[in-house]
Amino acid sequence: HVPVLRDELVRWLVTDPAGTYADLTLGGGGHSAALLDVLAPAGGRLVCADRDGDAIRQARRRLGTHVESGAATLLQTSFGRFPAALSRAGVGVGAGGAPGEGARLSGVLLDLGVSSHQIDEASRGFSMRFEGPLDMRMDQASGELTAATILNEWSAAEIADVLWRHGEERLSRPLSRALVAARPLRSTAQLASVVKAAQPGAPKELTKRAARVFQALRIEVNAEMDELEAILAAAASLVRPGGRLAVMSYHSLEDRRVKRLLRSGATGGDSPPRDFYGNSLAPWTPLTRQPVFASDAEIEANPRARSVRLRVGER
Repeated sequence: HVPVLRDELVRWLVTDPAGTYADLTLGGGGHSAALLDVLAPAGGRLVCADRDGDAIRQARRRLGTHVESGAATLLQTSFGRFPAALSRAGVGVGAGGAPGEGARLSGVLLDLGVSSHQIDEASRGFSMRFEGPLDMRMDQASGELTAATILNEWSAAEIADVLWRHGEERLSRPLSRALVAARPLRSTAQLASVVKAAQPGAPKELTKRAARVFQALRIEVNAEMDELEAILAAAASLVRPGGRLAVMSYHSLEDRRVKRLLRSGATGGDSPPRDFYGNSLAPWTPLTRQPVFASDAEIEANPRARSVRLRVGER
């Protein structure tokens, strides 16, 4: 599997091959491997992080040579806990010892969403293409909340709120009532079937509707928006001046937050704070006024690249 926008990402992110970078969405290790091809020969380093223990175990095999040489460091941690994990690992941290007191990475990569491995592993419950349990946890070793818990124990109003906030699903209320009426829900196939049967529509639209429901449940289970807000807020204290933040998003909920952060320094606003003279005090300078999309050739070879949007900012 070739990672999305691999070559474009390396070109945008790496400004100093001898620097220290972080890939906080390790996944299958494709982007990390491509970055290390550039960094390792020049004496650079890469911190590879993921909240999924499976990703860390697979990366230890794929990137083993780089781990042994010290070019790669593997950390199992979530976005929100990454600054503390980085500080404990002593990577990219200056004399101050804490992320806010000298941590200066040359660049940070966030490839948001769910990894190909997670999608293709039926037992994880992320995809409607496979029969699997309604799990959807990115880290199956921690956290008790699963998609099954939401679907079988939460009220119709609570489920509707999840579908609206995280899936922007306009039929959230009738869908939530249909899901509650179909209890107990046990599998991904059953969930997809109930969603598609709840309201009439063309086959393509029914598939998109089911995809939005799966997306919304996954985001809620993993608190993805909270985690994204946390790392975006911390990024300016982690990246050195002149370093870069590269974010690949796959839906508008993520992309809006990233765009606002790069423009204003905060995910909730579009206007940057200014000093007495009217100069912007935002910590980032957007380098991609419009997002970078995958080429037609890449989309043909890898349909999952169709929705990716890459935005890059410089500290």
